[in-house]
Amino acid sequence: MNENFRRIRRATAVRFLQIVVLAAFAAIGGCATAPTQKLPATPAELYGDLFRDVQMQRVFPDSKTFVDAVARRDPASIVATYAHERTAASFDLKAFVAREFTVTAPAASDYHTTPGQDVRQHIDQLWPVLTRAPVGESAFSSKLPLPHRYVVPGGRFNEMYYWDSYFTMVGLQASGQHQLLREMCDNFAFLIERYGHIPNGTRTYYLSRSQPPFFAAMIELLAAHEGPGTYARYRDALQKEYYFWMEGAEGISAGQAHRRVVRLPDGNVLNRYWDDSATPREESYREDVDTASKLSRPKEETYRNLRAAAESGWDFSSRWFADGRTLGTIRTVELVPVDLNSLLYQLELTLSRAYEDISAEKTSEFRKLAATRRAAVHRYLWNEKLQSFTDYLWREGRAVDEVTAAAASPLFFGLANDEQAVGVANAVRTNLLKAHGLVSTPIDTGEQWDAPNGWAPLQWIAIEGLRRYRQTELADTIAQRWVKQNLAVFRATGKLVEKYDVTAAGAGAAGGGEYPLQDGFGWTNAVLRALLLRHPQLAQ
Repeated sequence: MNENFRRIRRATAVRFLQIVVLAAFAAIGGCATAPTQKLPATPAELYGDLFRDVQMQRVFPDSKTFVDAVARRDPASIVATYAHERTAASFDLKAFVAREFTVTAPAASDYHTTPGQDVRQHIDQLWPVLTRAPVGESAFSSKLPLPHRYVVPGGRFNEMYYWDSYFTMVGLQASGQHQLLREMCDNFAFLIERYGHIPNGTRTYYLSRSQPPFFAAMIELLAAHEGPGTYARYRDALQKEYYFWMEGAEGISAGQAHRRVVRLPDGNVLNRYWDDSATPREESYREDVDTASKLSRPKEETYRNLRAAAESGWDFSSRWFADGRTLGTIRTVELVPVDLNSLLYQLELTLSRAYEDISAEKTSEFRKLAATRRAAVHRYLWNEKLQSFTDYLWREGRAVDEVTAAAASPLFFGLANDEQAVGVANAVRTNLLKAHGLVSTPIDTGEQWDAPNGWAPLQWIAIEGLRRYRQTELADTIAQRWVKQNLAVFRATGKLVEKYDVTAAGAGAAGGGEYPLQDGFGWTNAVLRALLLRHPQLAQ
């Protein structure tokens, strides 16, 4: 039997066993939720040697290109043909891939801006360009099915992403696109029901991880328009989302971790980012293999931490590095992140609201869970020395001594007290505030989630969090500086881009990371649209 076929059968068996275990755990009352069907195979599982050869031989400059390509016929047949043809002296791998796969162009690459157009009109006209039709079942594509319309970020990101979509929804709300906002919420509920969680993005190769769990915040946005009945409508999906993040919590002792849960010395449970696979990311396969090959640590350890950082959305940042500088020291799974636990506090509160009409007991239970998490965040993630929230190294039992933009998350979700809000405001002003907005971290490593770069979602979280605690002067300063930079780049280029250099010396659009700067761009459009709704004078 061909080795590729053996590999595919083994992968299928492993996935089936995972689903059986999850189902059994759920049946006895454990905190797990089983997908309703077998998880689909990923490109690496489907194509084996062909996948590795395409990625490692740089058939495409961007590793994401091949995993998004659509097979022209049954993958098993392509694998068999490859095994037969590859031994020929005249074999051309690039030509083989071109023959057997359809490679899609980047999203919105042909969109042209109207010269002199108001940026709000530009954004409103760009929503349809970034909106995609429902996706049906396909055996030949890595895309996951979706029953409703959705918005993509743009550029190379031509699928729906989890945490991106919350900020997109903020902009859709500002643009009056309430129906599209609801359709996206329904898509996320569908993903939870079908796969047991919301994946990083709607591709098969993203199913081993999630992203910052903003689903509850999405429901809050929708409820602001449709009323409190929204909570009941999405109650089951919210509950399953919570089970996914808390799976295994009851079975671990103090000082231990399992998947996304960590039990701390006092018995409280907080969460971390994780990925259920310890292999190179398929969409960044060559990059991950290259990173791991230069290190003495076990490759699986490197891959797991790279993947966990991808689940965080901050891929990559000094925030996750042991030496604060180098990707090779990445240790994401060793950290209890302040933003993740703020999000799960919000999920617990949203679940308490979702049960109000049917169960006083459940409502009380989730309120208590939220209160317990809040106390644990205050105990472990409040850094007295820095007077700011920071991440926590759970194995070492100490706080990380670096202020990042994640410090504003407890303010955004309302779990800080007034004194802590003042401390965070001072820390943000001192460490992160630059000429054009907030840097993600104060350290310049060349990674895209470090200085000198600023990102729209982190500006929004900081602005709204500071405003919530009446730190309005700083909130307005960040908003004004960020909007000014967005508009300067837009007027010079006709584009809104993924991230910006926010330092005084910055040329505007940012760099760093594993891929070129992308335009489009969902969350930048969205946050700018929402800020200009509140501050229309800044559009001048």
